Amino acid sequence: MRKNRAMTHSVVVLALDHVVAFDLGTAPQVFNTARRADKLPLYAVRICGAGPVRSTAGFTVVPDFDLTALRTADTVIVPGVDGGGPVTDGTIPPDVRAELVAAAARGTRMVSICTGASVLAAAGLLDGRPAATHWAWGGRIGRLYPRVRWNLDVLFVDDGDVLTSAGVGAGVDLCLHIVRSDHGAEVANRAARRCVVPPWRDGGQAQYIERPVPDAAGAGTARTRAWALDRLAEPVTLEDMAEHARMSVRTFTRRFREETGMSPRQWLLRQRIAHAQVLLESTELGVETVARRSGLGSATALRQHLQAAIGVAPTAYRRTFRHPAQKTS
Repeated sequence: MRKNRAMTHSVVVLALDHVVAFDLGTAPQVFNTARRADKLPLYAVRICGAGPVRSTAGFTVVPDFDLTALRTADTVIVPGVDGGGPVTDGTIPPDVRAELVAAAARGTRMVSICTGASVLAAAGLLDGRPAATHWAWGGRIGRLYPRVRWNLDVLFVDDGDVLTSAGVGAGVDLCLHIVRSDHGAEVANRAARRCVVPPWRDGGQAQYIERPVPDAAGAGTARTRAWALDRLAEPVTLEDMAEHARMSVRTFTRRFREETGMSPRQWLLRQRIAHAQVLLESTELGVETVARRSGLGSATALRQHLQAAIGVAPTAYRRTFRHPAQKTS
């Protein structure tokens, strides 16, 4: 079982040799900016390792804590590694493996960013489970760890007590997802604003895989997506969006999918559900009003869509996240 979230949640980041510098800084940046409404911190982040380690950015990292810090962690995060045993021969140092296995056995939430999934896989913690990693490393890591159900199409995989992300920037998406799961969209959105990143990104990492760049001549769909976000309560149709973008429906749909990894209708529904979540958390509006203001039409439709998306009804979601700040005091 996870530890009581009423206290400040302990996040320990494990720095190994060849650590990806961007990944190493992701968790401290996101979790240290996730705060209660009264500005008090929700997470305490520590960096640990077995002595100084080299980063991929040409500098040495000297962690403040040794591997024993993993023993008191509520969440362990393993950043990506760009070299060494986990991505070359499927091995990790025995003491690292022992600490990770023990942490998982205690019910600690285990998280990896990018090729950090290879470290969890080398410890045997991903066997039989779905997991994500950077698409460019998928072939090599997949061959090293065939027992893992690798998904290279998504930005991250949440498998309950084990969460894994795709490459580099997807670690930010995963950390914000964890904050959102722990404390609700309002807290996660504040953290995202402080980090100057979107609170969520649409689609999967398939949209970032190298491919010939389409000759779009600047005629993308971003402007239309922003236009649609301002009109979530209105009956915006696919035809309306294509007309705004000055494209045929067919061309608009194709370009939209290339840019976001999903269809316009899927994207619009996702935005409406997300807006409904924010309204449920941050207002006292009735469920019927929330449904109308988010463009979902009725309380019945909101209930069905929320149940399908996150597995709970609107009233249950509101009870869980309505006042996250008060619940963590």
